[in-house]
Order: sequence, then C-alpha cells, then structure tokens
Amino acid sequence: MADLLPEHPEFLWRNPEPKSSYDAIIVGGGGHGLATAYYLAKNHGMTNIAVLERGWLAGGNMARNTTIIRSNYLWDESAGMYEKSLKLWEQLPEELEYDFLFSQRGVMNLAHTLGDVRESMRRVGANQLNGVDAEWITPEQVKELCPIINIGDNIRYPIMGATYQPRAGIAKHDHVAWAFARKCDEMGVDIIQNCEITGFLKDGNRVTGVKTSRGTIHAGKVALCAAGNSSTLAEQAGFDLPIQSHPLQALVSELNESVHPTVVMSNHVHVYVSQAHKGELVMGAGIDAYNGYGQRGAFHVIEEQMAAAVELFPIFGRAHVLRTWGGTVDTTMDASPIVSKTPIDQLYVNCGWGTGGFKGTPGAGFTLAHTIANDEPHELNAAFSIDRFETGHLIDEHGAAAVAH
Repeated sequence: MADLLPEHPEFLWRNPEPKSSYDAIIVGGGGHGLATAYYLAKNHGMTNIAVLERGWLAGGNMARNTTIIRSNYLWDESAGMYEKSLKLWEQLPEELEYDFLFSQRGVMNLAHTLGDVRESMRRVGANQLNGVDAEWITPEQVKELCPIINIGDNIRYPIMGATYQPRAGIAKHDHVAWAFARKCDEMGVDIIQNCEITGFLKDGNRVTGVKTSRGTIHAGKVALCAAGNSSTLAEQAGFDLPIQSHPLQALVSELNESVHPTVVMSNHVHVYVSQAHKGELVMGAGIDAYNGYGQRGAFHVIEEQMAAAVELFPIFGRAHVLRTWGGTVDTTMDASPIVSKTPIDQLYVNCGWGTGGFKGTPGAGFTLAHTIANDEPHELNAAFSIDRFETGHLIDEHGAAAVAH
C-alpha cells in the first residue's frame, strides 16, 4: 500500500460524510483552504473543521498554476506577507513530512527598457530594506545563471538586466495539496469533496452555517477560500466583493533534457518559463482581458506567449507543446489580495490573489487561520482588509503583478 500512495492520493485522507455541525467550515479545497484548516488545527487547536470542495480536492487553481514561489514584492505590506509565506515554504517539507519537490532555484525578473530598469532597481532597494534576498544583475550575470537565454541586442526587447531572488523557486502543486490534506486529516479535519455551496444560514447579520448539495451544515464560523468564485459566494451571503475574475492560461511542452536551471519572468513581453522536475517546460502568460469563469482562454494569448518565449530562448524553437490549460484568477483594483473579516459576522474571506495565489499559500492560510480563531487580523494581513477599498489605503502591486506568476 505504501508504494501506491504518491499515485493514489485518495489513500492519504478519509472521505467522510459531512456532520451536522462544525466549529468552522472552510469553503474551497484548494491550497489556501487546506492551509487555513491546517494552521487552524496546528496553531489554534481547532480540529472540528470541515473543508468543503465543490469538485475534487485541489482541482481548481491549485492544479492550474505554474508553481512559482517568490517574495520580491515592492510594498512593505506585500513583502511582509510573501516573505512570511516563503519562510513557511522553507520549513513545510519537513513539517508536513512530505517531499513536494520544493526547489529554491532562484527567480529572475527581466528588464527590457529604461523604465523597467528604474522600476526594478527601486524594487530591489525596497526588498533589501525589508530583509528580502533580492539583487540587481547585469545581462552577463543573467546569461551566467541561465546559459540558454538570448542576451543579444538584435531582438525586439533586449535584456538590460534583471532582479534576482536566489531563495525563490518552484514546488509540485498537487503534492503540496496532498501534503496539507494528509496532515489535516491526521488532526481530525473532515475533507468533504463533491459538496457545492448553495446558500448560507444566517441569524440576523451572523452566519450560522451553509446550505450544500449534500445537505445543511451548521457552523460557528465560515471562511471563503474559493478564488475566482468568491464573488458569487459573497453575493449569496449578502455582500459584494471588489474583485473581477479572468481566465489565465499556461502550457507545458513534451519532456526535454534538463536545460533550464532557474525561473525566468518577463513582465514586458508577458512570458515566464521554468522547467519541471520531469523535464517539461512550463510557460505562462498574462491574463485574458475579458471577465469569465471558463478554464480556457484565447488562442492569441498563447501565440504571443510562445513568440516571446522563443525569442528569449531560441533553443525552444523546436519544442513541442504537449497541452494547455486555464485557471480562473480573481483580481482586485490594486492587484493585492483580500484576507479579511467581512461585513457578515463570523464570515471571513481570502481572495483577490490574482496570479500570485500559489506562492502565498502558506502565508494566506497562516494569517487567515489567526483571523478566524481570534476574530481579529494578524499583523501581516491587517492591511489586506476589505475595508481598504473604502478608506483608500490601497496596496498597489501592479508593478510586481503585471504578468501572471
């Protein structure tokens, strides 16, 4: 049986029938929902918890991202949240007792114009002041770190340098979900799949439970961790979320020899590339411009993404695309997440991560668990309150989040 576990993750946790009531319900069985349940149990002793997933565990954005992990964001609030998350990533393989292939191979963000250079150097300075390992590197250093990249001046967007974070990297997304799920299950958390939310139970302005496709479930507290579908759930609960949902595409190539040692991102030409442990090239692009919940996007985005990738990496010119897929990203007006209490008592929300949700998985779970347990935000997510869109205290990370990552 032990040999079957990696290929058959259903053996890692129970599939229980929902109980009539829980101390807390987490809506969304992706990385953020599972991490929230894990930290509620581990840090706050709350184990009478259910994680409710409409489909199968981690079948949404968790399985549809490109797994980049970094913390080199511009503003203090963002750097604090993502750096906490990265530090948690560094200890989770041992803590969860699961090798989810966390690889700190470094991430480069390329600069192609003088504007890119100025903004990149500004971000490096801000990162260093916040204790984030970031540095500015020259085109020659870019080439040294990634020998297959083209640093010539005969391309549309020559490389003028890059920011570099050595501790950044990638991890295997489905293994991360399985690791959290197994530990949650060990601590008594119920993971309930194929359980869609159809409504909310309320007593005045307080949430008291949820209506689901598998019956009514009462709860002392409810948290929404459903990414792109959070706005529809919030509407059912009786309040509005300031997010928009967009399709986001990525693709992988056939298996190749190991040629790409790091992660390379380019906001300007909207492409980012890494090589997975098995050998496939993983490439992503910017979001599709239109709003939608479909997990597929427009072909022209893929076409532009591939053109940019081949220009930066001529060696990819003969690589074969194996498959493409899409996720549903939820974006806020300031390109920063919402990890917050809501206008409904005992109802909490974690959404708006846009294209940066995977890297924020442990940090989001850690801070939302604190908020749920104490009914007050942690110092790291206090600034990511839903109220900031009324007070004007925005955290404008468009510079760091202009391309999917």
